[in-house]
Amino acid sequence: MKIIKFYDELTQRLRGSGDWVAPIGLRLLLAYEFWTAGHGKFTVGTEAPRWFVNQDFVFPFGLLSANMNWFMVTWGEMLAAIALVLGLFTRFFAFSLLVITVVAIAAVHWPASWDSLGQLWEGYSVSRVVEDGEFRGNFRIPFLFLAMILPLVFWGGGKLSLDHLLVKLTRRDGLLNERREDLFAFGLAALVVGLGTVYLIPSWGIVLLLISAGLLGYTGYGRYAEQPA
Repeated sequence: MKIIKFYDELTQRLRGSGDWVAPIGLRLLLAYEFWTAGHGKFTVGTEAPRWFVNQDFVFPFGLLSANMNWFMVTWGEMLAAIALVLGLFTRFFAFSLLVITVVAIAAVHWPASWDSLGQLWEGYSVSRVVEDGEFRGNFRIPFLFLAMILPLVFWGGGKLSLDHLLVKLTRRDGLLNERREDLFAFGLAALVVGLGTVYLIPSWGIVLLLISAGLLGYTGYGRYAEQPA
């Protein structure tokens, strides 16, 4: 049918142009937000403020001094912002921002206790939600950041980026259109999501990490077994 053919041709061209322009909005908006946050910390100085010192950070960041965590998050946010604008090592810096955001949610925006998912979801708010004197959370904004960061972790910065230029210069153009939807790929996906989830909902995160370990271990063993003796 002509309408189906027209639709298929249209979506092919949208995918083609999307490889260039789709990640730009995410990169620039996240860069602005994290540069603003990091630069704001930078102007405070190297000494962590009292509100930051009093935070209970998750392992292993809780083992570090407040000043060290302050230094890492300050420069992590600013360097990642610059990298996102340039599209340089996009996946690495996007994952770094994912870690920073999850740690911030766990320390500042996540309720200390909750009895059900419905009660937990009350904290999906911009302002602090307090019920019966208990803090229920205010993790809406950082959750939106996570949703914006994940596509950059999985898809990268797109063709309008220094990452793409580096691939071209190193003559690895064939990698640009390669997609592998195997067990190893889904193991990596479970690892990324599991690392982000384990600090917020530990049971879910542990399940995802176990699935990841199983998939990665199985595929790794399969590759080893296929090698000639």
